[in-house]
Amino acid sequence: MGKDLKGRELGKGISQEKNGLYSARYVDKLGTRRHKRFKKLQECRKWIADSTYINEHSDISAPAEMLVDSWFEYWISIKKKTVRYNTVRNYRERYKHNIQPVIGKMVLSEVKPLHCQLIFNQMAEKGYRTSTIYQTRIALFNMLEFARENDVICRNPCKRSVKSDMGKPSQKKEALTKEVQKVFLEYATGQSCENQYRFVLQTGLRTGELVGLKWEDIDFSKKTMNIQRSMEYRHSTGEWRVGEPKSKSGYRVVPLTDEAISILKDQKIKNKKIKVIPMEWNEFVFLCRKGTPVKNSTYDTALSKICDKAGISHFSMHILRHTFATRCIEAGMKPKTLQTLLGHSNIGITMNLYVHTTEEEKQREIDLVADALKVI
Repeated sequence: MGKDLKGRELGKGISQEKNGLYSARYVDKLGTRRHKRFKKLQECRKWIADSTYINEHSDISAPAEMLVDSWFEYWISIKKKTVRYNTVRNYRERYKHNIQPVIGKMVLSEVKPLHCQLIFNQMAEKGYRTSTIYQTRIALFNMLEFARENDVICRNPCKRSVKSDMGKPSQKKEALTKEVQKVFLEYATGQSCENQYRFVLQTGLRTGELVGLKWEDIDFSKKTMNIQRSMEYRHSTGEWRVGEPKSKSGYRVVPLTDEAISILKDQKIKNKKIKVIPMEWNEFVFLCRKGTPVKNSTYDTALSKICDKAGISHFSMHILRHTFATRCIEAGMKPKTLQTLLGHSNIGITMNLYVHTTEEEKQREIDLVADALKVI
């Protein structure tokens, strides 16, 4: 037992130094000495109690007795090797903000359906959208399912009876109408990102694919574009991150319209006017006046300003991708072809999320079958 400066016992692993600070020490399972100092005795006792408890419940050789926190770190370390960086980042965010506060310090095998339900209930009470709650459910279910598949727990407590279809309704993402698209392009003319906005409306690229596009990906003679990377700026680390497309289907060759070719040629001329382009960015297509790629968030910020000037509702970069898809279907493109152009692995994603039927389109389609509907 350690003692304070007056000789009073403080508890195992705790002592008071001559400078008045309280010192906590213990040896973890790997034989490493852990040591930390505190001004207050209460904080010191809490730290050593929490740390020793976590140390006792973080052994993968006895996984059922692990804390959920420790199991998550083990699970996510494996996920890092099999899924994209953005997926891992999303899992971490949902765990840190929503799952960990409720069950992080629980023993894995003691998590029940009611604890899972509490996670979603609290999210709904805090005003989270249904889509975010569903994303949290995916992370929670997958983490616990990995434990079940490895015989760490008998059943996955995040079962069907646990309801997550709650929270604020998700904002409906609809493509721009032809009229709004025309107004938007009028006000986008002359803006710094005009070429990028017009290019997405001609190709349906994701923002990350647009940012990561290089001149070597463009074949002007064949009028094609090879999508083979995605890039984004991470504000949390202050660095650019280059990665693979969203899925295997993301690797694709996209045929280019004459207008898309014209936009690229104009961008070449625009880039030549940039005074200094760092060597690392010389091969990238869409650069800002500083000679660096445009940050992903900058596109949406600039879009908002254009929308304000045009007097139209705000929308994100992704809506331009939606709009491209809708214009293609309206023009008679086969859904399977559109799926390939967008880089979707499932045609259901293409039709359910990216293609929006306008009132004009519905009227045109019903006119086509009007004769067949007559039975008199």
